[in-house]
Amino acid sequence: MKRVHVLVEGQTEETFVRDVLAPHLLDFEVALIPVVAATKRVLSGLKFKGGVTSYEKLKRDLERLLGDTDARAVTTMIDYYALPADFPGATDLPPGDCYQRVEHLQNALRADFDDHRFLPYLSLHEFEALLLTSPGEIEANFRGDAIAEPLEDAVRNMGSPEEVDDGPETHPAARIVGLVPEYRKPLHGPVIARRIGLQAIRQECPHFDRWVSALETIA
Repeated sequence: MKRVHVLVEGQTEETFVRDVLAPHLLDFEVALIPVVAATKRVLSGLKFKGGVTSYEKLKRDLERLLGDTDARAVTTMIDYYALPADFPGATDLPPGDCYQRVEHLQNALRADFDDHRFLPYLSLHEFEALLLTSPGEIEANFRGDAIAEPLEDAVRNMGSPEEVDDGPETHPAARIVGLVPEYRKPLHGPVIARRIGLQAIRQECPHFDRWVSALETIA
């Protein structure tokens, strides 16, 4: 069994990795271990978890995980949306679509570590994009009307769930909350993702699918 650390942005991603992604990868003899990014440490030793507030803090977490020489790989599940300004590659994003930009950022992040075991992944544009694979499941979860159709329109207009943009009022989570104010990411996100199913998400989200494929084939 190959052990792989996954540095995740928060509790939602931790639950998704543990409950949805990890069981699938066990079939490939890959054991995923989610670790929530620490946003703040204090002298008492307490640690406040969730979110990426600066690249410096993220880098320290990654260096610590890469220090585990028994781990076959270290990867990430961090939102592309609202990355800190000091993130590698953020100041020279290339023109083109979101897939080209996220590859640029992932390559810049990879280049900052001298370790072939590092496999960075940034979620386009955030975790909730995966839920836009099936707006009907979001609607069913909240038993409401007029939830699925505007989300389906957004996906259709943008091209895919991952391409739904990163505007402050139009990123995937903002669109969902605008229609379902009671949506709570850690509570509802993983539940809806499980109902949608990993295979359906991979079919609609090519960037996510490439990451999962890479994890399946870790040597």
